[in-house]
Amino acid sequence: MGSYKIEFKRSAERDIRRLHASLVLRILDRVEALTDDPSPRQSLKLAGTEATYRLRVGGYRVIYRVDSKAKTIVVYYIRHRREAYRAL
Repeated sequence: MGSYKIEFKRSAERDIRRLHASLVLRILDRVEALTDDPSPRQSLKLAGTEATYRLRVGGYRVIYRVDSKAKTIVVYYIRHRREAYRAL
């Protein structure tokens, strides 16, 4: 499996800026690990979508989409679990 490129949408960048620094480090470590394995065991494919997944990091969820042909991962949201699925 090749290495994937990670892109952050503007909404994900805003979400990161609102979080505590220690939490940001944990989340970015987990997102960086997606470059080698875009669908790790902790991720879950969201129902009703083609290639959209969620990744659990404590009480927060990283919502991302995988494009296997272009080898890219686009991170859409990083939000608390009670808010993560409202924007979908």
